[in-house]
Amino acid sequence: MITLKKEISISGNGLMKNKPCTVTFKPSSLGKIRYFVKDNEPFEATVDNVISTDHCVTLGKGKARAMLEEHLSAALAICEIDSLDIYMSEEEVPILDGSSKEWVELFKSAGIDKPLLYKPKKFTVSEPVYYLNGKTSLVVLPDDELFISYAVNYDHPDLKNRWVNVDFKKFDEIRDARTFGFYKDLKKYQMLGFAQGVTQENTVGMLDEGFTTELRSQYEPVKHKILDLIGDFYLTGVNPLHLKAQILVKEAGHAVHVKTAKILKDKLIEC
Repeated sequence: MITLKKEISISGNGLMKNKPCTVTFKPSSLGKIRYFVKDNEPFEATVDNVISTDHCVTLGKGKARAMLEEHLSAALAICEIDSLDIYMSEEEVPILDGSSKEWVELFKSAGIDKPLLYKPKKFTVSEPVYYLNGKTSLVVLPDDELFISYAVNYDHPDLKNRWVNVDFKKFDEIRDARTFGFYKDLKKYQMLGFAQGVTQENTVGMLDEGFTTELRSQYEPVKHKILDLIGDFYLTGVNPLHLKAQILVKEAGHAVHVKTAKILKDKLIEC
């Protein structure tokens, strides 16, 4: 069980509604990630509590909601934290810089409380796990080590039929990859009430040629898809970075990640 050494808070605006939210993290000894949103009853961060994958992942139970939790979940996976109470003043997690970078830095500043001589448990799948639907596929296969490969096919010269394999020696490029979207669609989504908190700093806008901001690394949008996958698979209850498996993804998103995670959680075995 890994938690924080001390309580810590951070504030920021949400990407969708642009409302300010303060998030407070409190150390826990329960071995669970729990959300306390406003004055509602708490709920666990599990794939069974995903209530929406429209534009972002929303966890919830009863009247309680926690929107846009995927970058936070990815940071928990990266820091190996599996026991924490998360208090939110509003229903949407702050977007911060659009990646998991600032969440990881926050946790490290509080101190991560790991047992002495900590060695993570490793897991694999008891049998191959597949999600196939037209051009979209997500496959998890048992292996001797973790391998992740993600493919996208966007109408953009840099992101047409583009595969990215994770280089764990440069994993900060995954952690630091920001959310993204087509710049031409921004006004449409804002008129529908979404993407109210988009800025040039927290979102990579894709233009007909190039991007609205300098990329942090090559193919940053694809690397953000991998970050989203890590955050979504974290909800299985097993840290995806502790898997001995090949994870091969083609043209997927949160909905497919979550559908696969619901199948995956019952196929995971310690190895």
